[in-house]
Amino acid sequence: QLLLVESGGGLVQPGESLRLSCAVSGSPLGEFAIGWFRQAPGKEREGISCLSTDDNTNYRDSVKGRFTISRDNAKDMMYLEMNSLKPEDTGVYYCAARLTPVLPMCNLDPRWYAWWGQGTQVTVSS
Repeated sequence: QLLLVESGGGLVQPGESLRLSCAVSGSPLGEFAIGWFRQAPGKEREGISCLSTDDNTNYRDSVKGRFTISRDNAKDMMYLEMNSLKPEDTGVYYCAARLTPVLPMCNLDPRWYAWWGQGTQVTVSS
C-alpha cells in the first residue's frame, strides 16, 4: 500500500511560481513511475507531467518550458516546479504513482495510475 500526500498549493498571481511536493510512504519511491495531474472545476482530470524510473519525462504541451517534474528517491519525495503560472493552470493538483517493475515508462493518462494523493489547490488569479 502506498500513501501519497501533496503540499505546496496556494493562491498566486499570474507570472509567479509555486513548488508542489508529494511525500510518499509505504514502499521505496524508486520502484514507481510518478505523475502530476490537475482537475479544474467542471473538467476531467488531466495529466500534467510524468517521470519514469529511468528518468524519462513527459509533459503536457501547455506546460512545457514552464513546469518541471522531479523526484528524490532517497527522501521518497516528488516535486512539481511551476513557473510563469497562468490563470488556466488553476485547479486541484494530484500526485500519483504506479509500480513499474519490468519496463521503465510513464503515462499522462490518469487511468494508468494505481495510487493517488488527496490533492492540493492551486489558484492563479490577479
